[in-house]
Order: sequence, then structure tokens, then C-alpha cells
Amino acid sequence: MDEVTLTFDDNRAAGLVFGHYDQNLAHIERRLGVVLNALGNRIVVRATPELAARTRRVLESLYERVRLEGAVTLGDVDGAIQESALQGSLFPQPEAPPSAPDRSRFEQISTRKRGPVRARNAAQDSYLRALRQNELVFADGPAGTGKTWLAVGFAVALLEAGQAERLILSRPAVEAGERLGFLPGDMRDKVDPYLRPIYDALHDFMEARHVERGLQTGMIEVAPLAFMRGRTLTNAVVLLDEAQNTTSMQMKMFLTRLGEGSRMIVNGDPSQIDLPAGQRSGLTEALRILDGVEGVARVQFRDVDVVRHDLVRRIVTAYDTHSRPTPGAPTP
Repeated sequence: MDEVTLTFDDNRAAGLVFGHYDQNLAHIERRLGVVLNALGNRIVVRATPELAARTRRVLESLYERVRLEGAVTLGDVDGAIQESALQGSLFPQPEAPPSAPDRSRFEQISTRKRGPVRARNAAQDSYLRALRQNELVFADGPAGTGKTWLAVGFAVALLEAGQAERLILSRPAVEAGERLGFLPGDMRDKVDPYLRPIYDALHDFMEARHVERGLQTGMIEVAPLAFMRGRTLTNAVVLLDEAQNTTSMQMKMFLTRLGEGSRMIVNGDPSQIDLPAGQRSGLTEALRILDGVEGVARVQFRDVDVVRHDLVRRIVTAYDTHSRPTPGAPTP
């Protein structure tokens, strides 16, 4: 076992890194299997040489984040742990080849309200890189992995940078036929309940007055999937959420709306399809048909990528395990 001592110059920042009653340190101990002892602005790490080096990277990354952003959460701690694994394993040679990309840190996005937001795991890092490099990106996986939240943040960043003129948000209603006429109010009132998660993400990345102004001017548009038919969407970022509840026809119609200068992001969880029994999901079909098509990227999230809460991760894992057939067991 190695014993490494780290000293931080700023006592207040060190306290924020350690967390209330050292909860961040306890979290690192559980995740990495190391022993940490905090003494004022110093911390002693006891672990194997490899884990001691990785723990040092985690703590130094969190300290830098506190100095820049003023606080860290348990989610940030998990992100630093994931990032430390990438830093330690990507280029194990003494020196990286000159042509190798800089992958010492996860990708990040930045908006005026939120500031820099860095990916918390390798899947989110791949997602942000795919969004930057492709015009159409599919992201599929369980709830709580940050698919919608990061997509909205990326779209807002493009709007603020002048790389897109509009943000178009769409989500199929739970009913496959999207019979919204029975709901009271205008079109926005009818679809608001279905788009609440997207609105929440918008307000995370934009001031409320900017969101309202964008909705009024048309810079931000909320539209039911059925209302996309016949349109050509140019110079826009188009986000389709909960895409597992689209039919084959709806998905094809949506994908063919892509116009010049636009990007499309399609998110969904194939394990939570609410379509009537026997109806094929447009998302699962599109993932199969468009596999390998140039300009189309797919990022798959798994239960281990859940960032919402540790308990959510364990719940998703338990459900996935339960849904897998037991070898030799009769099919129900």
C-alpha cells in the first residue's frame, strides 16, 4: 500500500471538495476501494500505487472544478472518477503519439447561464463528441443517463454561438395516435405535459425570460410529432425525445424533415415502449435500418451510465437482470 499526501492551498475549496461531513471522500472510498483521511487542508490517501495515482487525479480534478465553479455535487464526484479512468488507461505509454487526440478530459458544453458542463462518464463523453461530429445522432438507453438534458444543453450552446437559428422540440404523446384534441387549451397547452422534462432542461441552461422570449418569437418551437409532416427544417437543432413511442411511419416522416444546416437528435429508451401490443417501435427499426449510414451516429447508454441517483442505477440494473431470461427456464 502506498501513502500519498495532498495539500490544497485554499482551505475553503478543500472543504467543498471533501463535502459535508466528508461525504465526497466517503463516496470516493466506496467507489475506488481506498482509504482517505482528511486533516485540515490536507488529505492522506492509502491505496495501491495505481489506485493512489487515480485518487490523486480525482481529488485534483474536483479541486480545480471548485476553484472554477464554486461547488461540486456527488454527480461531479462520479464524473471525476470516470474521467480518471479515461486519463489513466487511454495512453499507458510514457508519451502519447503526436497524432493522438487530446482525450485527457471528457467533453464539455457551455451556456451563458450554466457555464461549462462536463460529461460524467465515457458514454456521455461519446455522446457529446457524436453530437459535434454528426448531423443525425441516436441515443438509446435507460432513464437517468442524461440523454435529454445534454441534448438540450448542446442545442442551447449552438443557438447562443449562432450556429443554429431555431430549436425545435418534439415528443410523441403517450397515445400512438397523438389524439391531443381532447385536451383543453391551444397547441402549446396540449403538448406541455408531454414536454415537461424538456422544459425543465431548457430552464437549466437558459434564463426563464430568454426561454419565454424564444417561445414567443419562434426561436424555440414546441410541436407535436404529428405536426411535423410536410415541413423542411433548415438551420435548426431538432430534438425528438421519447422516440421509442413513435411508429415506423412517424419516425420515417420525422427523419426526412432534415433540411440544410440542421442537426437532429433522437433519444429514447427501447425498454419503455408504450405503443399498443404488436406495433413496431420506429426507434428500434430506425436503429437497425440506419446502422452504418454515413453521417448517422448511435450512442448506447447502459444501466451503469445512470447519473440521476445511485439508487436509480441499482433499480435499472435490477429490472434489466429480472427481464433477462434464465438459462434453461421455460419461456412464459
